Amino acid sequence: MIEHSAQINFLKRPLAVLTSLVLLQSALFYSTYWSMIEIWWRSETFAHGFFIFPISGYLIWRRRRSLNTVDMQNDWRALIFLAGLSFLWLIAFAVDVVVVKQFAVVMMLPVLVWLCLGLRMVAALTFPLLFLLFAVPFGEFLVYPLMKFTATFTVHAIRMVGIPVFWEGMYFSLPSGSWSVVEACSGFRYILASLTLGALYAYLSYHNVWRRAAFMLLALVVPIIANGLRAFMIVMIGHFSGMELAVGVDHLIYGWVWFGIVMFAMFWVGSFWQDKKSELENINSASPTISEIEVFGKSRAVGWVASCAIIILALPVWLALTQSSINNQIVTLQLPSDVATWQFVEQGELTKWAPVYQGATQELQAIYRSDNERVGLHVAYFGNQKQGAELVNRGHRLRRAKEKYWKESYRLTRTETISDTEIGLLEVQIKSPEQSLLVWQWKYFIGVRTSNDFYLKALEAWATLTGKPRHGAAIIVYAEYQDGIKGDRERAAKQLKAFVTEMMTGLEHQFEI
Repeated sequence: MIEHSAQINFLKRPLAVLTSLVLLQSALFYSTYWSMIEIWWRSETFAHGFFIFPISGYLIWRRRRSLNTVDMQNDWRALIFLAGLSFLWLIAFAVDVVVVKQFAVVMMLPVLVWLCLGLRMVAALTFPLLFLLFAVPFGEFLVYPLMKFTATFTVHAIRMVGIPVFWEGMYFSLPSGSWSVVEACSGFRYILASLTLGALYAYLSYHNVWRRAAFMLLALVVPIIANGLRAFMIVMIGHFSGMELAVGVDHLIYGWVWFGIVMFAMFWVGSFWQDKKSELENINSASPTISEIEVFGKSRAVGWVASCAIIILALPVWLALTQSSINNQIVTLQLPSDVATWQFVEQGELTKWAPVYQGATQELQAIYRSDNERVGLHVAYFGNQKQGAELVNRGHRLRRAKEKYWKESYRLTRTETISDTEIGLLEVQIKSPEQSLLVWQWKYFIGVRTSNDFYLKALEAWATLTGKPRHGAAIIVYAEYQDGIKGDRERAAKQLKAFVTEMMTGLEHQFEI
């Protein structure tokens, strides 16, 4: 009876402190948690996020008896990591990187467990705590590489069966019809679902760490290959049915049926290596001893540790709320009427194509002519960037989502030396049935010209910390060329370089404040 009473006292204080800190953290960072919920709600790809926290809670609950044997001790070293995550959230807030904020607040939860219950408890709950990371909507940057892999895999598989195919970027044509690899064909949704389910299956089925890691790797690789096979089979069904099957809604149905078959097969194969005894059967479920209870009883720092945690959690939120705009001045851009040998064209247009930029403070476009050459200029200016109106945003595109008229045949990064200054730019080839365009794009921020978005975000963070204004612009120049004429694309590239050389200084000085 005495031992049972001691056990209650043992659990009462650290769990109460942990619960209070978690509730406080949720209240302080509610906007970040809400941004995750909004994505879960509107995106089928990340809808599984609604189940991650309940599943993690259940995994902890099912081990409640074995956790009684774990020695709990508050650990002030966790405050260092908590401070680091809070600072990371503040930097992500300053540069409007939502996914980093989301990772920061989710990673705070295991650190709070470490702070209140000790590192041994974190070790005992490693998987349930890390499983929470699947709640963060992350990984969309993989969509384009996966699209490239799917297109490459499909085309090579078609050629292996002896069917002629014309291939250009994400588009390919067979004698029976034409196909394109769009974002839905990347397989990213299948991969994310497979990795999430695979991780949960590995934890519940295996006790050996290497078996768990091997199955999770299998859950990552198998859906990538399976998605390539899915695309190949759909093309074959369409080809041999005269483009009557697998070209409408049945296209998606076949995909999910195939994914279900692959998942079943993967779990079935994995069951042959399943541990005969569950993890719970290998852990002593005895109640804690008096000596273990007294260990925690000697710790008198829990109040001090909790107070420090509250300060660390509240400080970045307070700084974010009190942060005022460094410079409220907004530039009113004016494109020059003439740029050296290039004259502004008032009448006529070069193309009906236009890039898409969300939340730009100002957008301008113009056509310039030099002799018989014409170049298009598009500038998207972002002053005092904020959430939804950032220079770097995944909503910015060189063509609209699900665009079928304009096709992007290739993209690459290159460095051009212009007036003894290097510019890191993105080169893209945009095509329609009537026209081919060579497009150069780069971004300008505090005197730096780059097409590397990660580098640009680092510059934005540095500008925020050093008190510099966060004004920037995306600059796009483009020229028409004749596809199929040897050397004409190189001619267009020289044309763009000549224009940028004469235009760059006169345009970019307007962005400086």
